Amino acid sequence: MTWACCPMQFRGISPYTPVGRTPFLQVLTAMAFLKTGRILYLATVPTYILGISAFYHDSAAVLIADETIIAAAQEERFTRKKHDSAFPANAVRYCLDEAQITLDEVTRIAFYDKPFIKFERLLETYIAEAPRGIKSFVTAIPVWLKEKLFLKNTLIKELRDILEIDKKILEGRVLFGEHHQSHAASAFYPSPFKEAAILTVDGVGEWASTSLAYGDGNKITILKELKFPHSLGLLYSAFTYYAGFKVNSAEYKVMGLAPYGDPKYVGLIKDNLIDIKEDGSFRLNMEYFNYTTGLTMTSRKFDKLFGAPPKARESMVTQREMDIARSVQDVTEEVMAKLSRHAKSETGSKNLCLAGGVALNCVSNGKLLRQNIFDNIWIQPAAGDAGGALGAAYSAYHSELGGERTVDASDKMRGSYLGPENSADDIKQYFDSVNAQYHKATNEDELYDKVSDALSDGKAIGWAQGRMEFGPRALGGRSIIGDARNPKMQSVMNQKIKYRESFRPFAPSVLRERVSDYFDMDTESPYMLLVADVRENLRIPMSDEQTTLFGIDKLKVPRSSIPAVTHVDYSARVQTVTEETNARYYRLIKRFEEKSGSAVIVNTSFNVRGEPIVNTAEDCYRCFMRTEMDMLVVGDYILHKEKQPDFEDESDWREEFELD
Repeated sequence: MTWACCPMQFRGISPYTPVGRTPFLQVLTAMAFLKTGRILYLATVPTYILGISAFYHDSAAVLIADETIIAAAQEERFTRKKHDSAFPANAVRYCLDEAQITLDEVTRIAFYDKPFIKFERLLETYIAEAPRGIKSFVTAIPVWLKEKLFLKNTLIKELRDILEIDKKILEGRVLFGEHHQSHAASAFYPSPFKEAAILTVDGVGEWASTSLAYGDGNKITILKELKFPHSLGLLYSAFTYYAGFKVNSAEYKVMGLAPYGDPKYVGLIKDNLIDIKEDGSFRLNMEYFNYTTGLTMTSRKFDKLFGAPPKARESMVTQREMDIARSVQDVTEEVMAKLSRHAKSETGSKNLCLAGGVALNCVSNGKLLRQNIFDNIWIQPAAGDAGGALGAAYSAYHSELGGERTVDASDKMRGSYLGPENSADDIKQYFDSVNAQYHKATNEDELYDKVSDALSDGKAIGWAQGRMEFGPRALGGRSIIGDARNPKMQSVMNQKIKYRESFRPFAPSVLRERVSDYFDMDTESPYMLLVADVRENLRIPMSDEQTTLFGIDKLKVPRSSIPAVTHVDYSARVQTVTEETNARYYRLIKRFEEKSGSAVIVNTSFNVRGEPIVNTAEDCYRCFMRTEMDMLVVGDYILHKEKQPDFEDESDWREEFELD
C-alpha cells in the first residue's frame, strides 16, 4: 500500500492514532506536531494489482487491493463460451467496475505464466521428435507467432482497448510469473495457514507438471519439480480422451464414472504406462502417448495395450470405460498420497495447500484427508488455470512488492463469491422486458417459506443470489437445488434439466453444524472439494440380488435416505454452508430443515450441459425456460414455470454450446 498524509487537529495521541508504521513515518509525525501543533493522519491507499490468465483455457481476471480480493471472474461467464480462452476483457472491466477504479490506478498487471519459457518447451519437444509431429507443429506455430510469443504487446493492446493509457506506463507495470508459482501462490496466500507445504499438480505449465513448494509468511520457495512430458494431469487427460470425453473439460466425468467400475487395469497401467517411486515422483512411458507432438493424446501402442481404439465421442459408455476410469482414478490417488507423504517429510509442516487441475479431484482429496498425513488441508476453489490469475496477483504483491501477509482464521476467498451480482433493478427490468410473470417476495421470511415448500414438493429450483462464484463449482450463488431425500431428483436433474449422462452425481449442501450427522466427516468443506461417505445409519443395505448388478444398473438402487446425493459407493461430494459466507443460502437450508427435518439439499451448477454457469438474470431465465425446472428465484423475484409466456429462443442452443 501507499501512504497519503493529511493534517488532523491534535486531540491527544491514543493507541489507535495512525501515526505511522515505520520509524521514518513516526519521526515525520513528531516533527509535524512540534512545528504545527497538529499530527499527521496517515491514510492508506491500497495497492491495486490485476491478475490475468488467458490464451489456454478458462481465462480469468482478478483484482486485489493489498491482500483483499475485490473481484474475480472467468471470461466464459460473460461471453457464454465454455472454457473461453480469449483475453478476459469483460472480466477485467468487471473487476475495475467492482472496485470503482480505472486501469491507470492499478499498480501491477500480473500474467500467470511465462510464454517464452513455454515456447522454449514447445520448440525443444518438436526438435527432439522431428520429423514426427510436423502437422501439429505447423498448426501451433502460427498462433504462437501471432499472439502468444509476444504476449506483452498483446496484453498492452488489449488493455489499451479498455482504457486509453500511455503504452510506456503499461509496459512498466506488466509482470509475468511462472505457471506453478502462480498456482502455489493461489493456494497458499489466501489459505488460513501461516506456513504450509504446497503441492501443485496439473497438466503442464512452462515445463513443470508437478511441484512441491513451502510457504512461510509472505514467501514461497519451490523445492522440487517434475517436468513435462511426465505429468499426472496429462495421464488422466489421456484416459479422458480414450474414454470418449473431451480433454481439459470432462476429466470430472471420468472421476464420476469410476465408482461404477472395477480397478482391473491398475496393474496394466503401472506395469506399462507409469513408473511410480515411493516419494511420489514418476515417469511415463512415452511410447504409449502422443500428446508431446501429435494431435491426439494416446498412441497406437496404447490402443493395442488396451485392445481397442479410443472411444468415439458421445457414444454409449460401457462397463469397459467404467473399469478404465476406476483404474486411472486409483493410480491417481496412489500418486497423490505418496506425493503428500513426501511433502510432509520434506517440509515437516502439519498443513497442506493444493492447487492445479488435479486438485479438483475431490475423491482423491477426500482420501488424503482421511489418511491424516497432514492435520489440515486447504484447496484453492479455483484450482485450475482461472485461479492462476489470483496467484499471479498475490505473487506480485508479496514477492515483487514485498507486501506483508496476514492470516485469516478461515481463508481470504470469502466463500469464493467474488463475481458480479444482479441488482434488483436489473432483475426487474429484464423480467419485464420479456413479460415474465413473477412475484416479488415482500421479505426474506416469505422467500424462504415459498422456496422451502417448493423443495418439499419435489420441485427443481433455479437459485441465483448475491455474487457469482469464482471457480468451477456452484456454491449456492448460481445453483439448481432440490430435495436430497427425493429418489427421483437425481435422474430428473440429469435427464430433464442438465441434459447430461445419467451416471453423473450431484452434491449435497449441508449446514456446517450438521455435517457429521449425515457424513463421515466433521470439517469445513465450503468449496465442494472433499468427498466423504454417507453415515452408516443412513445407508440402505443392498439385497443379494442388487449386489450382482453391474455398471449403470447400480444407479437404479437407492443407497441412502438422501439418495439424490449418494453415489453408488455411498460417497458424496460435500459442501458445508455457514451463515457467515452465504447468509441467504444458509437460512434457506435452515428453514427447510425446520419444515422437513432435513439439513441437506441437492446442489448442482445452474447451467445445462455444455453451457457456462449463469451470470445475469437473462442467463437465468433462458436456462430456466429451456429446461424442465419448476421454479426460478433470482434475488427476491420468484417465477413459476407454468405461469410463464411462450419462450421464443432465437438460437439453437444445443448447437451453440459445445456439448462435451
